[in-house]
Amino acid sequence: MSGGYWPEGVKRHLRYPRIPVFELLRSAAALWPGRNALVFGGMELTFRELDLLSDRFAAALADMGVGKGDRVGIHLPNCPQFAVAYYGLLKAGAVYVPLDQHLSERELLYQLRDAEVETYLGLDITFRMPRRVLPRTPVRRVILTSLTDCYPRVSRPVKPLRRVTLPPLAADFADLLTYYPEEPPDLSFDVERDLAHIVYAGGVAGRELGVMTTHFNVVANCCQFTHWFAGGEISWRKGRLEVRWPAGDGPERHVVRRGAEVSLIVVPWTHVMGIVAFFNIQVMNGWTMIVSARFDPEQYLLDIGKYSATGFGGPPQLFLPLMENPAFNRKNLEGIRLVVSGAAPLEPRVLRRLLRRVPGLVCEGYGLTECTMGCTANPPSREGARPGSVGLPLPDTEVRLVDPLDGRAAVRDGETGEITVRGPQVTPGYWRRPEETARVYRDGWLYTGDLGRKDGDGFLYIVGRKKDMLICKGFNVYPHELEEVLRGHPSVAGAVVVGRKEVRYGEVPMAYVQLKPGESAEPGKVMDWANRRLARYKRIRELHLVEELPR
Repeated sequence: MSGGYWPEGVKRHLRYPRIPVFELLRSAAALWPGRNALVFGGMELTFRELDLLSDRFAAALADMGVGKGDRVGIHLPNCPQFAVAYYGLLKAGAVYVPLDQHLSERELLYQLRDAEVETYLGLDITFRMPRRVLPRTPVRRVILTSLTDCYPRVSRPVKPLRRVTLPPLAADFADLLTYYPEEPPDLSFDVERDLAHIVYAGGVAGRELGVMTTHFNVVANCCQFTHWFAGGEISWRKGRLEVRWPAGDGPERHVVRRGAEVSLIVVPWTHVMGIVAFFNIQVMNGWTMIVSARFDPEQYLLDIGKYSATGFGGPPQLFLPLMENPAFNRKNLEGIRLVVSGAAPLEPRVLRRLLRRVPGLVCEGYGLTECTMGCTANPPSREGARPGSVGLPLPDTEVRLVDPLDGRAAVRDGETGEITVRGPQVTPGYWRRPEETARVYRDGWLYTGDLGRKDGDGFLYIVGRKKDMLICKGFNVYPHELEEVLRGHPSVAGAVVVGRKEVRYGEVPMAYVQLKPGESAEPGKVMDWANRRLARYKRIRELHLVEELPR
């Protein structure tokens, strides 16, 4: 890192426990046994209960023949069964394969085949499509669950969901937890080699590949972010993750406190941000999760007051619907200590409004599936954060910017380069794809395919994607920059800039723009407005108005 800035109370180097991921839960169950781990639709589950139920599921999987290294696919929305199954399959030595609820039939078939998933856990009411897919996959065991199992029998009749009759040969998740004892298999783990996750992503590689993530990767990334926001030195002693603060420091000096926070959870646990930031880090620190299966802005705002929430977060798409809801300006947000945004840059106007309403820290960070989840974050203080930046490298993390063309020469501060990352959270590569692994993981560095620049203090700013870079008249043009300018127009809701090949100029920028509801504008005038704010070689050559942009 260039420059001399580093946040107070944050160590540059940490010691990372060599433990499997499920020990995060066992530690929480030992430290806060009676504290609620999660609340879902009124159902409460303590850390001790979550630990015991996952022991039962691990015993069931072992009895069904699931062994070390076998892949188990979870095809569920966020719910208590997901949490139990995740830690249970890890305790059985299996590998978690997240299957997003929005996968198409083609995508689900590909992921199940590619990861060679043998055990599938799904939802009764959405099983129609998977039922067509599974016979064409390696899946040999099917387990189904129902969200109605989360409701007491007395209130179940007034709930909107109804239980669906399970097909033959499908095991009932609730029955497994009832009939199996709390006796998980006794296994040994090589945490730096044994996989915890295979997560499908198409970011760096350009096509969907399974990113292998070890137990050590997950635990290290959880420790990095825990230290960043809560401080202290993390150690593993007698089955517990303990945090000790040096003289002159203490938990009260940091943004969040262990065993004290309440978080609203809506980011899907099938996403790396969800399973690391909004699940494992929550469990590791004894935070109560108020879990939602889907995002309802009005209910989300109601839950802040109902549960005295102290934190929430997600991708930028979460915040705009919240702020557009009339209740946002009325809601008391004085208890919010931390808001986290990631996965894409947060628009400046959204950030400014959040900062006006939230007294705590609003923090942007940067990461990708290939580095488990995150590799940079803004400093853990309001005065230290820099708007527009995704912050500084986490402890033991190096972020280097190199020439986008040759991939070797370092660029100077202020210049644009490809972001490369090295650290304990960087994953070992792609599942059974050695050629793609060799192309992206080179000489100990992860080549992210993202473009960024650093200021003199080492703060990172995302410019765009390498593959999105246009070369117009011999100059590099980054669509993300042009899109940000267009979104600054008072009538523009969103914009996408792409390149059109021309023999004379190479690639010229053309824009597709969606206007705000009720607004009208002439394409030429919007284009002229934007071009007045751009260098000549960056100017947009065509602009088309569309009713809705693809998301």
